[in-house]
Amino acid sequence: MTSIQQDAATEVAVYIGRFQVFHNAQLALLRRALAAAPQCVVVLGSAFQARSPRHPFTWEERAAMIRAALTAEEQERLQFLPVRDCYDAARWTAAVKRGVAALHPAARSVRLVGHLKDETSGYLRDFPEWRLDAAERQGDISGTALRDAYFQAAADGSVAAALSALVGQAPASTLQFLRAWASLPAYARLADEWETLRREKAMWNGSPYPPVFVTVDCVIQCAGQVLLIERGRAPGKGLLALPGGFLEPHETVWHSALRELEEETGLRLPDSEIAAAFKAVRVFDHPERSQRGRVLTHAHWFDLGERTPPRVNGADDAAAAHWTPIADIAAMEDRLHDDHFHILDTFLGLTRDTAAEAAR
Repeated sequence: MTSIQQDAATEVAVYIGRFQVFHNAQLALLRRALAAAPQCVVVLGSAFQARSPRHPFTWEERAAMIRAALTAEEQERLQFLPVRDCYDAARWTAAVKRGVAALHPAARSVRLVGHLKDETSGYLRDFPEWRLDAAERQGDISGTALRDAYFQAAADGSVAAALSALVGQAPASTLQFLRAWASLPAYARLADEWETLRREKAMWNGSPYPPVFVTVDCVIQCAGQVLLIERGRAPGKGLLALPGGFLEPHETVWHSALRELEEETGLRLPDSEIAAAFKAVRVFDHPERSQRGRVLTHAHWFDLGERTPPRVNGADDAAAAHWTPIADIAAMEDRLHDDHFHILDTFLGLTRDTAAEAAR
């Protein structure tokens, strides 16, 4: 879009979503947004997450999926704004506002189009200066159900049949995209991970209450580097992560963190040294931070100073362990498991100066 077109756009429509898979209900809302204003910005949430059964497609793939469902005239009036998950409503809202303002600095008004379905769409009320166009439900279609059918098809050996069953729920162009994407290595890997998670969750089906898990993670920095592991098993097999794991019944979170650190990396320091290196502990408890379900983690931050980083070796659940320059982490966001980039960002200030806040 040219600068002249930007200046002429006095009203802009905004439509926010993850679009993992882009379906007909979302297409109806997008066309409502396109009809409401001469220009439309689609905000693509969870933009830089590592691939997972919940986030299988990159933001570029989702943008292509959406464009393919539109006419040439509609595509001409559409822009995409990728926004990362930061698990901080105020910070996320500010990022969306900044992004829209950067794309359309001359816009006099913004119309926010969306459907207030449940607590997951409460963010629509976080933009009081924008005019909210709250639409009715656009059909009984669930992105989660579509992904489940798609990945279940790998085990059944019936991708074509599964996609045929989705006719009427997603645009033909989306089904064509999914058919082609199923031939990529990522599909088989994520289908295996989806099956692992399905079996794990089935173990808790008889519980009177949904389970809440407690875990620990360690952020260990030393001489401008941070200690990461490569996960050796699903979920997140092959992704980078912080050393950590589940709290055992007899442990405090402190002792659990040190145990997991030693088991996964071989790093064990004298009690006095580890106590001197400790800087902060913080609970990360966003309901959607983990693919496993409701998982609260206690992340412990240690700074070993400017000494030579101790030798480490991946073991237990870790296929490998290594020291990574902190300066390189920002470019590795799409390789980090669950919300571990956010945890690192909180303590180390990768995208803003958050380290001082974390220590409070």
